[in-house]
Amino acid sequence: MRSFLNRSEVVVLALSALLAACSPAATATTQSTQAVVPTQAETKKPTESSAVIPTAKTASVDAELPLVNPADITGGIYSAGSSTVYPLSVAVAAAFTQDGYSGEIKIDSVGTGGGFERFCTTGETDIANASRKIKDAEIANCAAINRTPIEFRVGTDAIAVVTNKENSFLSNVTLAELAMIFSDKAVLWSDVNPEWPAEEILRFTPGTDSGTYDYFIETVMTPAYEKDANAAKAAFLNAANLNQSEDDNVLVQGVEGNKYAIGFFGFAYYTEQKDRLNVVSLEGVTPDETTAESGEYKLSRPLFLYSDAAIMKEKPQVAAFINYYLTNVNDLITEVGYFPASDEAMRASRLAWLDAVK
Repeated sequence: MRSFLNRSEVVVLALSALLAACSPAATATTQSTQAVVPTQAETKKPTESSAVIPTAKTASVDAELPLVNPADITGGIYSAGSSTVYPLSVAVAAAFTQDGYSGEIKIDSVGTGGGFERFCTTGETDIANASRKIKDAEIANCAAINRTPIEFRVGTDAIAVVTNKENSFLSNVTLAELAMIFSDKAVLWSDVNPEWPAEEILRFTPGTDSGTYDYFIETVMTPAYEKDANAAKAAFLNAANLNQSEDDNVLVQGVEGNKYAIGFFGFAYYTEQKDRLNVVSLEGVTPDETTAESGEYKLSRPLFLYSDAAIMKEKPQVAAFINYYLTNVNDLITEVGYFPASDEAMRASRLAWLDAVK
């Protein structure tokens, strides 16, 4: 589609807005980050609606999306959810606005679970941003307000495990060690490995509303507790010196502030702060585009938007924005710090969009 600005400039503008929105906090507590992309006109408050879920399509079906000229689009858009998807959505929204859109795009960073609550329970948003797939209970909540979530894959993330720049003993970790580091079984680093310092582990992690937290529990903790998710969560949440926040910048500050701190969050935040933190390889594999998409890096995961067909039909600005997102995301995603989804996954997303608006 036609584009009117340099994409690198868009990312700089978007991330500047993101950093301004994510101001430093004094303590690591659960927070909500919000971005309102600058607008050229006032818009109406978003409303709720309902829809149908997409099904798989054959490769023979045309997946070309119609062209969108943002200058022709009016009306407000409200999305909320994953702190991981947040910087990507801010970048796409900034491009949409720079290319001519004159409405307001409100984006809240409240964690994946918080995003699904606003989309499926209170019905106040048009789009849910998610760093995991929607759960059955959340789909049921959507159905109760006559919404059926439609899934749009928009990229791939790798969770970065990070340490303080002065940490000289931890450059690689196994999944088993990582599970113990973030459990109540270990208070000191030497409890995990006797060659590590007899110093307290200071843990900085996403909060329980975060899809990053959910993914870490599922992928790292639960296998270490014989697939007992409740035991895995209890071990994680009962760990000493655990500081949780939905604001990844708070986590960065926490790890940066102590030699014996460790944390994890989306790879984009590490790339923005890599001069301040170390990244730890997992089972000898460092996260990058190749290892994330192939699954070789064990903490890689898909990124999603969710919306609803009736919302997209009743509010064409929402459909237009999702179209623009799917069309332009690969031009922006690596500069933000994530990795493109596979061609097959992006094709499925385009087909889901076409199904929703037909």
